[in-house]
Amino acid sequence: MKSKALFPGTFDPITLGHEDLVRRAARLFGTLVVAVANSPRKGTLFTIDERVAMAREALHDVGNVEIVGFGSLLVHFAREQGASVIVRGLRTVADFEYEMQMVGVNRTLDPSLEVIFLAPEPKQAFVSSTHVREVSLHGGDASAFVSALVWEALKKKRIG
Repeated sequence: MKSKALFPGTFDPITLGHEDLVRRAARLFGTLVVAVANSPRKGTLFTIDERVAMAREALHDVGNVEIVGFGSLLVHFAREQGASVIVRGLRTVADFEYEMQMVGVNRTLDPSLEVIFLAPEPKQAFVSSTHVREVSLHGGDASAFVSALVWEALKKKRIG
């Protein structure tokens, strides 16, 4: 497939589950843009520059993946990037309900955008960035859920 797709998220931090979904989605599209959202209302642990840098390092070996930060409406960013597809991961029924609401909003704003869902590997299905942050910030070992680079960044945030 030669089309361009976006895989948007805050990636605070990028997890092994995210990496798995990106690698799998990259096989489906000519270009996959990992769109790192600057979402001040979410109160992220890492800055957008830190999150973009971690994603670039974690995914440096995937040739058709671009990592880009953005702070606009997703449909506007997709148009800017020339993307026709949004890729989202689904772990749970709760994810499905939230994502279907977002599909409705995004299709109303731009009916030309298609959305596809990918399910994570079963061993990653319970992992979320929120859980990783909570475990790490409370002194737990979240290294099984993130790359070594991300784990080191989490430990620095915990200490600093």
